Amino acid sequence: MSRLLLVHFAMLVSGTFTVAQAEWKAAEKIVTYPVSGTTGMALYQSIGENGPVIGNGVRAIAHTTFKLLWSRDYQPRGTACVLASARPSLTITYTLPKPGSALSPAMKAKWDTFLAGIRKHEAVHGENIRELVRQIEEASVGLTVENDPGCKKIRDALQGKLKGLSDARLKKESDFDRLEMSPGGNVHQLILALVSE
Repeated sequence: MSRLLLVHFAMLVSGTFTVAQAEWKAAEKIVTYPVSGTTGMALYQSIGENGPVIGNGVRAIAHTTFKLLWSRDYQPRGTACVLASARPSLTITYTLPKPGSALSPAMKAKWDTFLAGIRKHEAVHGENIRELVRQIEEASVGLTVENDPGCKKIRDALQGKLKGLSDARLKKESDFDRLEMSPGGNVHQLILALVSE
């Protein structure tokens, strides 16, 4: 093989490896809902009336949701099926409150501090979602099911693995929220600072 062909071959191999190892990146969106009031207490009451609805009809200050789609390559190999690759497409959406009218400079400063703290809280949820997707990717790629040349059993096997990961994330999220919102927790402190006169 000539030196030129060797260099070209090395570039092709290097390029293929880079693409295969490329880290996916989540898309992020922020949507807002309007709140009204000129005092911290009025703004917080408006959050209670207009915040996103989560489980059991409870309203939250903010909420993080996600949409996750997968591009999976199932390959029959002899009598087995292998999940050769799994590429996620992840969009994380943060729903946050936004005052509908201008606030006084002092109130705006309090609001900005409150909102920054809430965004920081929701960013933890976003990172937990990214971690879940990385765990799913790790559990998926290379998964092999014997006696499955039609690649049907492997899908059930994969779902069995993913349920445990999803349940663990939900518990982690619940424990985090409980800690943050308990007396003395970060979100509790943010609320107290907002409504204090």
